[in-house]
Amino acid sequence: MSTTHRQPAGASQPAEGGPADLPPNRVDPEVLDREQTRWTPLRIALWVGIALLGGVAWVMIAFARGESVNAIWFVFAAVCSYFIAYRFYAKFIEVKLARPDDRRATPAEYHANGKDFLPTDRRVLYGHHFAAIAGAGPLVGPVLAAQMGYLPGTIWIIVGVILAGAVQDYLVLFFSMRRGGRSLGQMAREELGVVGGYAAIVAALAIMVIIVAILALVVVNSLGESPWGVFSVGMTIPIALFMGVYLRYLRPGKVMEISVIGFGLLMAAIVGGGWVADTELGAQLFTLDRVTLAWCVIGYGFVAAVLPVWLLLSPRDYLSTFMKVGTIVLLAAAIVVVRPEITVPAVSEFASRTDGPAFTGSLFPFLFVTIACGALSGFHALIASGTTPKMIEKERQARFIGYGGMLMESFVAIMALVAAVSIDRGIYFAMNASPAATMGTVEGAAAFVNSLGLSGVHVTPELLQGTADAVGEESIVSRTGGAPTLAVGLSHIMHQWFGGPSMMSFWYHFAIMFEALFILTAVDAGTRVARFMLTDTLGNFFPRFRDVNWRAGAWLTTAIMVAGWGSILILGVTDPLGGINTFFPLFGIANQLLAAIALAVCLAIAANLGRARYLWIILIPLAFDVVVTVTGSWHKIFSADPKVGYWASHTAFKDALAQGKTSFGTAKSVEAMEAVVRNTFVQGTLSILFVVLTIIVVVVAAVHTVKAVRGQRRATHEDPFVESRFYAPSGLVATPSEKALARQWEALPLEQRTPTGGGHH
Repeated sequence: MSTTHRQPAGASQPAEGGPADLPPNRVDPEVLDREQTRWTPLRIALWVGIALLGGVAWVMIAFARGESVNAIWFVFAAVCSYFIAYRFYAKFIEVKLARPDDRRATPAEYHANGKDFLPTDRRVLYGHHFAAIAGAGPLVGPVLAAQMGYLPGTIWIIVGVILAGAVQDYLVLFFSMRRGGRSLGQMAREELGVVGGYAAIVAALAIMVIIVAILALVVVNSLGESPWGVFSVGMTIPIALFMGVYLRYLRPGKVMEISVIGFGLLMAAIVGGGWVADTELGAQLFTLDRVTLAWCVIGYGFVAAVLPVWLLLSPRDYLSTFMKVGTIVLLAAAIVVVRPEITVPAVSEFASRTDGPAFTGSLFPFLFVTIACGALSGFHALIASGTTPKMIEKERQARFIGYGGMLMESFVAIMALVAAVSIDRGIYFAMNASPAATMGTVEGAAAFVNSLGLSGVHVTPELLQGTADAVGEESIVSRTGGAPTLAVGLSHIMHQWFGGPSMMSFWYHFAIMFEALFILTAVDAGTRVARFMLTDTLGNFFPRFRDVNWRAGAWLTTAIMVAGWGSILILGVTDPLGGINTFFPLFGIANQLLAAIALAVCLAIAANLGRARYLWIILIPLAFDVVVTVTGSWHKIFSADPKVGYWASHTAFKDALAQGKTSFGTAKSVEAMEAVVRNTFVQGTLSILFVVLTIIVVVVAAVHTVKAVRGQRRATHEDPFVESRFYAPSGLVATPSEKALARQWEALPLEQRTPTGGGHH
């Protein structure tokens, strides 16, 4: 691996780029442009067809009104929009704003240490990145937001990801990669100075703790009392360890080979989970209560964050991607075949009200913070400046991994929304209302849902119990958190394609296991990223923490961050009102405030690089996100409605306790009332802290941006140029010229074509 710092203008290399003793380290950009932009009649016809199909789908969703709308149009609208956005808008951002150069070595190459920095095959890294960002958000948020109808959520998920979420993910990944894989907070410290930088660092660290705790809480809620899920998800850990050793030592470079083996073992774990759960011993061993599961997740988060990235984290995330993408594609295919009718209103009664059963607050701004992941998520910025930039092989891969990975998560969110609106509305509200509202019984749930006065909705205890029996559960009442609702929706659609009613139980538990696997991968990656963030921060005061190979520092910072989110997880698990109902609103706003911080940092960096003509790419999502999140925070802090405002609720319940009441509102016991007082104090205090820090960062970034546009640009904080000494294609499918160059590199001995001497191709 070359460690000599050279500037590209003075480098002695072939015309295509690369050291003289090796094949070129990139394909000539002009050759790539000709391959990718040549408009043949077939290619023109293909894109015209995609545009027409997408247009028709949007018309059917947005304007057609009748008794129902077919779910197939949601699939077509999403997929066609994603294809067009990736091919044209993402390419525009790459050319005008990012400007990648594959001659430059990435941090994975020049910092390679086999632990955190490791060049990783783009397909494996896409799997890791997608698995890490696609946590609870794209499952929970759209399910909760379904109470407002299908249209608002659909528009925000698809349009939001194209113009906001994927833009943020791509640019944060690219700018972090250019800066040695530094964390978002540290980039803010370098670009925005002391005030803006430390405001961003404190906000990012605090919000990260909240986010990982919520992700872990959804895992615990999904796996609680589910031996099938616990066994299957647990088995993914030894499978991933085997895959890591196999690819590192046994068969280096054989990605496809281990992919087939890993997929087979995963399927065996899923099927085996059903068998184990049916045995007396298996049910006894793997039926765990939520507190026990919480401690297991806490322990796993620590171990996964300190082990070398190649051993557990990367292969496990890659493995789970098979499951995640495969299940979502299977669900999309089932929707196309079954064509379920959606009878939920396009815009429901709760869009203009603040007393929704699933979550409180009106459509604006709360829809846009409830649906965070899938449209725009600050958590993604932490992953994109955490593990992924330390593993990416070449700069041009950032578009595929950053922008493309976020589009796939958005598709997950759309499928979750469709699943939620495809089931009976009465069942939906019975599942997503808090235990305090439904009393946890089918009779209480039926009475509560019927009291809402919804047109065409009437629920009986027999209907709720029959649904629970069909999916093999004792009860579906108040199964909040999004995962159980998605599982019921998936089983409702899938059993019509495969197996009939007798298979509903299988599909339900399959979905529960899938969702827990889905979310747990975000917990382990999130913990590792939290460690990077804390290490970067401490490095400003204690230089020893800047040493990426100091293992004692890694263990210490990991333990601190795990203790932070673990304590909130235990609080959520023991919350008598249902932790997810209590903490998810805070998660949504905090997540979107973090996105504002990330976009503000990107804005300052882009301005400092002299990209003033294209700052609108960042300004549009930043302005919208700031308006939404500051408005939402204002409502949560100052609203006099106890259903909306944290402090109003805090005061109301505190006064009720002082008056000696034993129940108040949805809290039916003194313990529940005390929990409301405690939780609303925490939520209200954190809301004030988060919004103040975010406003500071945005204002400081705006000042730096204006100065840069006026010509007062600061010195760049990019790492010095190091010339790359290997080659890798950029997209999922290599172009002809990329394949030709790859064959030249594959003809070399393995130790010459990999920067660490190990296999990754």
